Amino acid sequence: MLIGLVGKPSVGKSTFFKAATLAEVEIASYPFTTIKANHGVGYVKVDCIEKEFNVKCNPNHGFCLNGNRFVPIDLMDVAGLVPGASEGKGLGNQFLDDLRQADAFIHLVDISGTTDSEGKPVKNHNPADDVRFLEDELNKWYFKILMKIWPSFSRKVDIERRKLSEAVAKQFSGLKVKEDQVKEVLLKINASPKSSQWSEFELRNFSFELRKISKPMILAANKVDIENGFENYEKLKKEFPNLLIIPCSADSELALRQASKAGLIEYTPGEKDFKILKDLNEKQKRALEEIRENVLSKFEFGTGVQKILNTAVFDLLRYLPIFPAGANKLGDSKGNILPDCFLLPPGSTALDFAYFLHTDFGKNFIKAINAKTKMILGKDYKLKPRDALEIITR
Repeated sequence: MLIGLVGKPSVGKSTFFKAATLAEVEIASYPFTTIKANHGVGYVKVDCIEKEFNVKCNPNHGFCLNGNRFVPIDLMDVAGLVPGASEGKGLGNQFLDDLRQADAFIHLVDISGTTDSEGKPVKNHNPADDVRFLEDELNKWYFKILMKIWPSFSRKVDIERRKLSEAVAKQFSGLKVKEDQVKEVLLKINASPKSSQWSEFELRNFSFELRKISKPMILAANKVDIENGFENYEKLKKEFPNLLIIPCSADSELALRQASKAGLIEYTPGEKDFKILKDLNEKQKRALEEIRENVLSKFEFGTGVQKILNTAVFDLLRYLPIFPAGANKLGDSKGNILPDCFLLPPGSTALDFAYFLHTDFGKNFIKAINAKTKMILGKDYKLKPRDALEIITR
């Protein structure tokens, strides 16, 4: 699973990326600071099951703070997108090629309206224009990819009487398009049975809907704590009632995480307060107090960064956090308690989980045991968030 950070230049993508990963990346107030895509590890926040077993976990990957398990995910920060990117303007071709492998997008929007469509400083820019242009560029990108091969591809599919959903998923697997997604789009648009006879309008409609479902997107209304930010956020929600929009302050989250890493404060990402641990100078105190007053206490999700990551993984992609755990033993061979938490796709079964852990576990599956309830589960059992399972093999 890979989450891509997208948006025009100078909206705070690299700041968001650094706050989420604490990776060393260049941050500047000029367009195209990011040239090559940055890859890093971010974390989604899950209620750890350690509390239910009255133990303290020892994660192999990620970490656990105050009963909150932070599970690693892959993040990618790409070059800024400008109007005309689908035609190669700016770093458009490189930007779009980088995005092929993303499962979902987080669209960083400068909600303060202090940068124009190309990321240059300006006053009173309308953030709604940025939402429209990015959707338009992504749609054009998908349409160009499909249009390039559709005449020959669709004729072959029709002549060979192949299943269109299966053929499209196979042909565009590089975009991570899945057959179920294609089926859903075909039902929605009610297109002609023969794909080789589709009009340009039908193909365009198909490609736009396929983009939306195969690359779902959440809007991060960044810089909400800056003048006009919250006002513009409220306007954006009214203008796009069907879009998922969460306010955030990536700058504030980065400052808190760096202070926490330095041991100056105790801060759990996603929480609405922090605890000062060491004596700070006046400048440090003032900066942290401003974050507390202007961001943490003001907005429902604090800085919003953790909420956005969690929403992308658990609401957009509907992944399931699953813990391997023995019915009678919670530790691994090294004595680590509840060492792992894995993220599995929606609809996964106990058998899928067994194969995920090891091919041999899947091949030799007998049953699964719910470590919380001790109930025996069959291979078709549909996994639920925060399940703790032991796989029994022959």
